[in-house]
Amino acid sequence: MKPFNPLVRLGFAAAILVAGITSASAATLKTIASFSVLGDVVKQVGGEHVEVTSLVGPGGDPHEFAPTPDNARNLKAADVVFVSGFGLEGWLDRLISASGYQGTPVVASEGIPTRQLEEDGETVTDPHVWNSPANVEIWVGNIEKALAAADPEDAKAFAANADAYLAKLKELDAYARSRFDTVPEADRRILTSHDAFGYFGDAYGITFLAPVGVSTETEASAADVAALIDQIKAEGVKAYFFESSNDPRLVQQIAGATGAEPGGELFVESLSDASGPAATYADMFRHNVDLIAAALAK
Repeated sequence: MKPFNPLVRLGFAAAILVAGITSASAATLKTIASFSVLGDVVKQVGGEHVEVTSLVGPGGDPHEFAPTPDNARNLKAADVVFVSGFGLEGWLDRLISASGYQGTPVVASEGIPTRQLEEDGETVTDPHVWNSPANVEIWVGNIEKALAAADPEDAKAFAANADAYLAKLKELDAYARSRFDTVPEADRRILTSHDAFGYFGDAYGITFLAPVGVSTETEASAADVAALIDQIKAEGVKAYFFESSNDPRLVQQIAGATGAEPGGELFVESLSDASGPAATYADMFRHNVDLIAAALAK
């Protein structure tokens, strides 16, 4: 038998070591995001170093989400879990309990100044923070910090991705201001399905009227609808929008009673599928800005 060359043995061992290092560096963090909008931002910051699964996928409503056993299995296997917070994911505690997940979810919205609303005699927090790019900038900081803590070796990559995405968010904000600055503030009034555009409205001086409050689980009373119709007529609201993840029938009924014209479909709490107009957060925001600006300009 031919003797085994020690140099060959050494080379073989080195190859195994290199393969092991390559495999370790190629590992990706398994992350969970509560809904598709947040999932896209996590992907923008994590890049190639993260695998992102959104519990509420494109077209879904995070208010009325019903978790499945697959959701529980994915949650239990996750390295990092991201939620938006402020009551958006009312189903989360039940899902965590059912899944056996042992970690603590990262609240991406921590540190965002919130809007407080009166709804059915109670003060509630508006959870729809992402409809302002300035708030998503805070998301990015929290996401970067959490990913770097979970994967310190790739912290520099996360920081670079975050910086690049922050620049894009500032561009989106500037774009929105350029579209709305030409419309007199007194004319910036829109009818939508539910009260999800408060942060958008505060940022760009637009008043959004809606028959349903911050959660699509609530229902508008006949008196509320009648009062809203009177308000729309009195304030001369000219356009209405329906939302991609909500039933449009009520807002269409109100529009029919007021003469408001349809402005199109807005994406509020969900991205579209990859072939749609809102496949990413940036696409979603621009799509909404363009539709609203076009309606206000009429």
